Amino acid sequence: MKTTLHRNYQKLNLRTTSACLFLFFGIMFSHQSLQAQDPGFSQFFASPLTLNPALTGKFNGVVRVAGNYRNQWPSINNAFITSTISVDAPILRGRLPENDTWGLGLMAMTDKTASGVLTSNFVSFSTAYHKALDEDGLHQLGVGFQGTYANRSLDGNKLTFEDGLQLDGTWLRSPTEIINYQYISVHYFDMNLGVLYNGSTNGNNNYYVGVSAYHLNRPKESFLGVDTINVPIRFTAHGGAYFPVAGSPSTLYLSGLYNRQAGAHEIVFGGAWAVSASQDEQNPVNFYAGAWGRFSNVTDAIIPYVGLDYGSFSLGLTYDVNVSSLKTASQSRGGIELSLIYIKKPSDGHHDIPCPRF
Repeated sequence: MKTTLHRNYQKLNLRTTSACLFLFFGIMFSHQSLQAQDPGFSQFFASPLTLNPALTGKFNGVVRVAGNYRNQWPSINNAFITSTISVDAPILRGRLPENDTWGLGLMAMTDKTASGVLTSNFVSFSTAYHKALDEDGLHQLGVGFQGTYANRSLDGNKLTFEDGLQLDGTWLRSPTEIINYQYISVHYFDMNLGVLYNGSTNGNNNYYVGVSAYHLNRPKESFLGVDTINVPIRFTAHGGAYFPVAGSPSTLYLSGLYNRQAGAHEIVFGGAWAVSASQDEQNPVNFYAGAWGRFSNVTDAIIPYVGLDYGSFSLGLTYDVNVSSLKTASQSRGGIELSLIYIKKPSDGHHDIPCPRF
């Protein structure tokens, strides 16, 4: 599977345009067992509540607001557009054991396939507790839970099928497909779980590793009431680290991800170099440059990254450069992605232990 876990749609035997026909056939033939896959982000580290529920409340600050936007394969009829917004915060500070953290979070996501033929909307509530493993709190173990309400709709008014193609190149209504001009909506409730270990050797660096599982209850999904499937479980393992570079105002960040769902899998690995332009920890100015690579059974994409920290805001921009055999259809245009995170800093200037950043 060459684009694997960045997509989410049913095996519906549908076609939207001749370009999308080529796209869908390319995806289906590259992995015969495809059923349904979750939307995802190249900047997985900037979308914490879609990566691991145990990341809820795991940041240095009072409240965090994160937004993500991805437009994948824009040259193919707006193939996939995904957006999220989330807010999470640690609660009951001062009432928990020292260096422990309890976080609550809320997230909304929308994913549109082929100019809105298939639209998926999700609303999630998550909570996580992070237990300090030493008296300084430099090492913590967190467990997170997430519940999701999902609504997915299929708009038959936007569909065209093979048997509706005329000799002059025009499309008419299919004489056989029952989905014609129907608008079908399904919904279900979902359960997700995650675990995260976070550590530091001296309070200035950080390393972490986490695992998560989404769709633990395998919710049922059917658009036509004929072929009902269970949404397959997505297993994710991820980790990363950052450490200052001695003798310079710079920091090196590394991170990686492994996803597996419905027999498809992907590996993403890379890093970024950050240069600080300010010594004010409460109002940092940092510039980032780096790259990640995404791999499945073949090399999928190279993902250059640029970013900026300015005060309480962090901005990230990536562009997937498609290098798989699908680059012919996509014209080598993988997808543009934007992330924006706001973290409200403590008014007392309190500095917590280092938390995952990438």
